[in-house]
Amino acid sequence: MSANLYVGNLPYRTTGEDLAELFGSYGEVVSAKVVMDRETGRSRGFGFVEMSADDAAQRAIDGLNEKDFQGRNLKVNLARPREARPRAGGAAWQHGEDY
Repeated sequence: MSANLYVGNLPYRTTGEDLAELFGSYGEVVSAKVVMDRETGRSRGFGFVEMSADDAAQRAIDGLNEKDFQGRNLKVNLARPREARPRAGGAAWQHGEDY
């Protein structure tokens, strides 16, 4: 079973390829993505790495959390499921109110 990891405190110059290479030494990387700001196109300083196996993900957490990468100490842990957010203007509808 695959595991999705959150990777925080990334240097702004880090790419998805950098993450794939770094995490690849702990097991098979299914995907690696640095989250970019929609307006500026710059990195937001965090990303996600999907590992093909739970044990590889745990090895990556153990090996990389709080370790230096490109001058910054990484924060690596299991990613939490994304919470559903209401769409803009949708809050009143969700509560059954009329306009």
